[in-house]
Order: sequence, then structure tokens, then C-alpha cells
Amino acid sequence: MLSVWIDNIFNVDRRTFIKVLAGASLTGAAIYYTISNYIRTLPHVDLGDIEYSERVVVGGLSVPWSIEILDTDVYLVSERGGRLILVNRGVSSIVGEFDVAAVSEAGLLGLAKHPEFESGRRYVYQYLSYYRGDKIFNKVVRVKLSMDYRNIERVDTVVDGIPGAPIHDGGRIRFGPDGLLYICTGDANIPSLSQDVNSLAGKILRVYDDGSPVEDNPFDNYVYSYGHRNPQGLDWHPRDGRLISNEHGPVGHDEINEIIAGGNYGWPIVAGYSNDERFIPPIYETGSDTIAPSGASFVDGSILGLDDPLYVIACLRGRQLFIFNPSDKSVYSLFRDVYGRLRDVKYLGESKIVFSTSNRDGRGVPKEGDDKIVEIVFH
Repeated sequence: MLSVWIDNIFNVDRRTFIKVLAGASLTGAAIYYTISNYIRTLPHVDLGDIEYSERVVVGGLSVPWSIEILDTDVYLVSERGGRLILVNRGVSSIVGEFDVAAVSEAGLLGLAKHPEFESGRRYVYQYLSYYRGDKIFNKVVRVKLSMDYRNIERVDTVVDGIPGAPIHDGGRIRFGPDGLLYICTGDANIPSLSQDVNSLAGKILRVYDDGSPVEDNPFDNYVYSYGHRNPQGLDWHPRDGRLISNEHGPVGHDEINEIIAGGNYGWPIVAGYSNDERFIPPIYETGSDTIAPSGASFVDGSILGLDDPLYVIACLRGRQLFIFNPSDKSVYSLFRDVYGRLRDVKYLGESKIVFSTSNRDGRGVPKEGDDKIVEIVFH
């Protein structure tokens, strides 16, 4: 197994940047926001010599958006067009179909199982886009599955009224170590909403499993953090519990952020690194490069010959697994241009991960078997 050592490539002053001013509309008034360009983009080190074996868990899917692990070799998969799919030891079946606004980036998106799922609470939570008249909104519903997971017994709405649009819907949801549900929402293509703490757009929300806001949320509502553009991935550091999230930038400047309660992450006033002390800067940004980061999970770094937990992101336009080490800010990549566009990734424990391709989403080049779920075992 290859262990990669990097010397002296991260000694870059984060305050060194070029300011580019661009107009943005906030509540009908023209303001300016700063997009900072890193002078030297931190290089990616390709872990191309890592030994692994692959197994296609299932193929022939249509834009799988989120993967949830129910049991050994048993998965739930949401397809953006509206289908919830059960994959049981390589055999797929339709659990249910949702009436969604399946237009551009909107549709059936994030999926998360209840923390007590294995104890008999057979609830999964689904983030979806829908039409209200001629406008798109997003909501989170709680779905009760049958004993064999093959059918839906009940659907209840737990959070509603999240502004939506054909683009920038966020959509990733995940239960944290605290048993609370965290919800990534996009700015619904109205950037000003991200700075409005009374709007559900451009935020990370935190709620109980019944959808009620947590009492100590910083703004006495659903909002946990704000100033986000289009976050689509999050997970918790397995050692220190930090919440890490990633989001799409405007043109380049995709971000990885450490999420703090009440934190303002700057959009649309700033994107990427900034010296504006009103906003929390990202712990990493891509500069002028665009990787379009989507679903993410922490993995044990030892599977790649490294010592620290690694934050692994499935990338769409980047067509790779983008790997970030929060301990030293080093970055790596795996499978660049091998599987095409990647949408979600989950750690299975030991030396295994599973990820989904997204080559049939209208922006990729479908390959044989697409879209598919792929399991990787590192040796």
C-alpha cells in the first residue's frame, strides 16, 4: 500500500489573494461581493498506486442521489426522478415512488435512516423537491418502511417550506452523533436568502427527529448555520466530533467548512477565503478550480496508508473522490476520470467504501452499466 508524504506544499499565506468584485442582487439592491483567488492552488496528490478491488453492487440506476446503508449488502438509494430503490445483495426493487419536481438539480435528493433504525424504528428521512403551484419548494419527509424494507407504510412531513428552484437546492441530510437531523439547503438561486436567518434557504438546519427545531439553535428557529450557497455533503470527524461540510462555489471556490453553531459563512458577500472577519472562512477552497463536491463521509485513513481520519467527497464535475485531511489540510484524489461523475460516498467500515455514479444526470457521459453503485475494498 502506498503511503504518500508531502513536504512544504502548504506553506501558503491564506491572506494572500486577489480580490475580484462582482455585482449581486440582495433584496433588490445592488451590492458587491468578494471572490478571492488563491495565488497558488494547493496541489492534489493522486493516490494512484493504492491497491484495491471493485465490485459493482448494482447497475442500471437513474441518477442515484443518496445511499443509505441498512444492513450488510443492503442499501436504500434515492433516484432524483422520484424512485426509492432497495438494493438487497445486488438485486434492486422499487420501494416507492414520490411525486417530485424532477427538473434540473431538483427532485428526490438526500436520504438518512433514523439513529434507532436497527432497534426497530424503521424510519428513513427523505429530502425532496415539489411544486406548490408553479413554484418549487423542498421538504423533508419521514418514511416508515415495512419489516422487509420493500414497501412504504406511512409518510409524514417533518420540515416544509424550504425555498427551492431548478438549481441550488442543497439536499443532503444526515443524523449526527447527537441524534439530531442536520439538513443542507441551497440558496434556491436567490443569493440574498442565505444571509436572512429567518429564511430556510442557504443554511444548515438542525431539528429533532419529529422535525421540531432544537431549543438551543442560535436563532430560535431551524437555522444552525447560514451564509451557504449550495451545500451537499456533511459528516462528523470521528475523533474530535467537528462537523465538516462541503458546498459548491460560484465559479470555482468550492469550499470545505468546519460548521459552528450560529456561524455565517459569507455567501453571497464572499466566496472562498476572505479577510472579512464577519464571516467564517473555509478550511479549504479550490481556488479557480471547480470540483462540484457532493456527498461526503469520513473514512479511516489507514485504508489509504495515512494516519488521520480523511474526509472523502464524491465529485461531479471533478469526476473523482476528493480526499481532504483536516489535520494538516493535505488533499488527495482517487479514481480521477475512472468512473465519471460521482454523487455520494459512504464508509462501510474496515477497508470498504461504496459510492454512486451520476453519469445519466444530463451533464455526464454514461458508460456501460450506468448509473451504478460501486463497492471498493482497499488492500
